[in-house]
Amino acid sequence: MCLCKTKILFSACVWHHQSIFFLLLVDELEASYWNNKAKEALNAAIQVPRNLERAKNLILFLGDGMGMATVTAARMLKGQLATQSGEESSLVMDTFPYVALSKTYNVDEQMPDSAGTATAYLCGVKANYGTLGVTAATTMDNCLTSFGNNVSSILHRAKRAGKAVGIVTTTRVQHASPAASYAHSASRDWYSDSDLTEEALQNGCKDIAYQLINNTEINVILGGGRQYMFPKNTPDPEYPTLTGSRNDGLDLVEEWKKNKDNAKYVWDKKGFDAVNHRATDNLMGLFEPKDCRYELERDSSMDPSLTEMTEKAIRILSKNPEGFFLFVEDKGRIDHAHHSGQAKLALHEAVEFDRAIGRAAELTSELDTLTIVTADHSHVFAFGGYSARGNPVLGVSRALADDGKHFTTTVYGNGPGYQIANGSRPDVNDTVSSTNDYRQQAAVPLESETHGIEDVAIFAKGPMSHLIHGVQEQNYIAHVLAYAACLEPYENCRSHAALELHAIILSCIPRSNSPNVTERK
Repeated sequence: MCLCKTKILFSACVWHHQSIFFLLLVDELEASYWNNKAKEALNAAIQVPRNLERAKNLILFLGDGMGMATVTAARMLKGQLATQSGEESSLVMDTFPYVALSKTYNVDEQMPDSAGTATAYLCGVKANYGTLGVTAATTMDNCLTSFGNNVSSILHRAKRAGKAVGIVTTTRVQHASPAASYAHSASRDWYSDSDLTEEALQNGCKDIAYQLINNTEINVILGGGRQYMFPKNTPDPEYPTLTGSRNDGLDLVEEWKKNKDNAKYVWDKKGFDAVNHRATDNLMGLFEPKDCRYELERDSSMDPSLTEMTEKAIRILSKNPEGFFLFVEDKGRIDHAHHSGQAKLALHEAVEFDRAIGRAAELTSELDTLTIVTADHSHVFAFGGYSARGNPVLGVSRALADDGKHFTTTVYGNGPGYQIANGSRPDVNDTVSSTNDYRQQAAVPLESETHGIEDVAIFAKGPMSHLIHGVQEQNYIAHVLAYAACLEPYENCRSHAALELHAIILSCIPRSNSPNVTERK
C-alpha cells in the first residue's frame, strides 16, 4: 500500500486476490491522533454529571439475543452501510455514558431463555426457564404451581403510579419478552386459549393474549400477534386463508377498546399512518398474524418499521403529564435470525434497533427520561478471523482455513449452518455470504442455533443512570428503573438529590456517632 500525506486517502488494496475498498484516515498513523482522541474521551468522562432528578419517563430497549459480538458487528455494519470502513463507527447506544454487564442465567438453567430473563429485567425477580411474571416456585408448564407466585412488572407499577404505558415489538405482542410486562404464566407458549394444556384449562389459567387486555390497562400495543386475538372463524384481513386461533369466541381487540377514550385499532401501514397522536390516547396495532417480518424483508407499504412504531408510541404516551413507561423490543428479529444461523438478517435488525434508539433520543430529554438498552441473552455467534481494516462484516477472512478453503468472519458455534458432508465443507466467497438467505457455517449440527450463556451489556443515560455499573444480576435492571422513577417498592422516596446530600452529610459523621439507617425516608 502506498500512503500519501493527504488528509484522506481512498485506496483499493488487494489481499489474496480479494479487492477491498475502504476509507483510510492517514491521521491514524500518527501517535498524536490517538492521544488526542483519548484525551477528548477522558475529558468527556470527567465532565459527565450525575443526574439525580426523579425520572419522569422510563424507556427500556431490549435487543433480544443481542450479545456483545452482535453489538460489535452491528456497529461495523452501520458504518459500512454509510460507506465507512466500519470499525470507527458508533451506535447510538455506544454514546450512553454508563455501561454495565448483566448475568443472564435463569434460576434453573445455565443457558437462559427470553421468558425467564424478561421476568428478571421487567419484574425484578429471577425466574425459571420458560415462565413469565412468576417466581421460581413456578414449574414450567404446570399451571397449578403458578398460583400465589405472581410478581408485578415495571409496566404495571408505572401504570399504578398514573403513568401512560406501552409496548412495541417486532415479534407477536404475546411473545416472551413483552409478555413479562403484563402476564403471569407457567408457560411462555400459552399464546391463545387454544394453546393451553388440559391441566391449565382444568385449573383456570388464562392465556397470554387474554391477560394482555385484562391484567393491566396498556395504552399503546404495537407489534404482531393478530392470530391470538380473534376467534377461529374470523379471517385475517391480510391473509384471507388464515383465521384467528381462539376457541372461546372472544374478539380481544373489541374487548380492549371497551371503556377506553380515543382508542384505535390498526392492522396495516395505511391505518397506522392515519393515526393522529394528538387525538389518540390508546392505540393497538397488530401488523402480522404472528411475528413481524425481518427488516430486510418488510413490506414498507404494509408494515411500519420499529423506528416508526417507537416514534408513534412516544408521541402518544408523552401526552400524559405524569410521564410514561415504554418497552421496545427488537427480537424479530435479532434472536430469530440468529436461531436460523442468518447473520445478515440479525445484524440488519440490530441496526434498525439502534435507529429506533436514536429516534427516541430525539423525541425525549435526557434530563427527565431514563433510557436503558440491554439484551436478555446472547447467542453462540462469533465474529473473528483474519481480516483487513474495512473487511465486509459479512465477508470472508483473508486467510484460508487449514482445509484450503475460505471461511466467513461471522460464524456460529452450532445451528442449521453445519455444512460438513463426507468430511468436507463447502468453500465460500463474499458473493455467496452476502445474500439475505445465507446461513453462516456452524461447528455443531442443530436444527436451531442456541442462546449463549455469557454476560450481556447494559447501556444507560438519564436520571440515576449512574446506578448502571459493574457486573450485576439481571433483575437489578428493574430495580434501577423503579428507583429512578420512585415506583414500588421505592415509591416513598424523597428527591434523589436530597438523598445524595443526606449521604454526604452522613459520611462526614464519625462512624461511632452515625445513626443506624435501615430504610429510605
